[in-house]
Amino acid sequence: MKRIVTNSKAFWLALVILSCFFLVFYLRPFDEIPQLPDADTTALTEPLFEYGLPIDSFNLTKGYIPDGANLTTVLSPLGVSPEIIAIIASGPDSVFNVKRIRAGNRYCMFSTRDSLSKPCYFVYEQNITDFIVIDIRDSVRIEKKRKEIKMLNRKVVGAINSSLWNAMEDVAVSPQMALRLSDVYAWTIDFFGIQKGDSFRVLFTELYVDTTFAGFGDIEAAWFKHNGTEYYAIPFIQDGDEGFYNKDGSNLRKAFLKAPLSFSRISSHFSNSRYHPVLKYYRPHHGVDYSAPRGTPVYSIGDGTVIYKGWSGGGGKTVKITHNSVYTTSYMHLSGYAKGLSEGKRVKQGELIGYVGSTGLSTGPHLDFRVYMNGSPVNPLTIEAPPSDPVKKENVLLFRKLADSLSVELQKIK
Repeated sequence: MKRIVTNSKAFWLALVILSCFFLVFYLRPFDEIPQLPDADTTALTEPLFEYGLPIDSFNLTKGYIPDGANLTTVLSPLGVSPEIIAIIASGPDSVFNVKRIRAGNRYCMFSTRDSLSKPCYFVYEQNITDFIVIDIRDSVRIEKKRKEIKMLNRKVVGAINSSLWNAMEDVAVSPQMALRLSDVYAWTIDFFGIQKGDSFRVLFTELYVDTTFAGFGDIEAAWFKHNGTEYYAIPFIQDGDEGFYNKDGSNLRKAFLKAPLSFSRISSHFSNSRYHPVLKYYRPHHGVDYSAPRGTPVYSIGDGTVIYKGWSGGGGKTVKITHNSVYTTSYMHLSGYAKGLSEGKRVKQGELIGYVGSTGLSTGPHLDFRVYMNGSPVNPLTIEAPPSDPVKKENVLLFRKLADSLSVELQKIK
């Protein structure tokens, strides 16, 4: 029992000594307390990667495939032996077809950082996203990879001063967006007739690989003011198909496209008395001439059946399409026809039917486009085509909620 008491006294004595030590050491002025050394942050720095490989561990040699090059002429100067080149060339074409390396494409060789500079990985970029990694360290391994595509949400507002193409450049957007908008509004706005004072707002996504622009994602909403009329484009899915609708739920898609080809210019309008540049006298011109480079694709403005394909006097190579019991269209001065096009063939709206040319009585490449209503010529620029189906009744509430939200977002863009 006495031993237990003695041990207890020793315990309490030790506790008192430790408490005093704590008070003396830890209650000193703060600046007297020893400071821990700064952490070694270099050990926490993440390595930099390119093509999935740590670039800090290698010497990199970058370049572009020169004209007339082949696998040997590219790899030999980079230190790859003929034996290794032969193994690479014998690999499966499904992964890397060495016969299809293209001049101008980028490549990169990863080599050791010592004096030998031994080649370790060869990377060949097939396009902006896809690349081939060839591991040649011990044996040859070939792998096809793909870079990450990043999306950037953008909002732009612009006004037309000369053309939609130039207006896009003015707001630092790729002019390709002009083509995208022309597709969205192809049935409702004649983009050959847009004029100074027209304006637009667009919500969309841009795609980037590394820091390189790789195209556009979705158009999330658009607004276009043309000739004082406002046209909304609200994307909406019903019955599994996505279409663009005006704010009231009407379908922007019509039975006919506004024009049979993409961006160009109108060189001659519909007229009952036009001076013919070849014949040198006035006569009716019951169509619209679209001046465009030779070979520009020409599309059917609507579903229909080809009723004529061939030479048509001064019209040169011509295609005629009947769309229904009321409307027929004619496409003249073509340089050639779409593959497989024949009389009696059914074509879809927007389907390729031929290419701009200068055949027949023509002073330069252009498309003479004509529309006939019940056999009589009508002005293609003023024809009002019937619309496609609007938003269905059972979807109206959901659509209105979406349209109201996107309309507010569009009007906020400054």
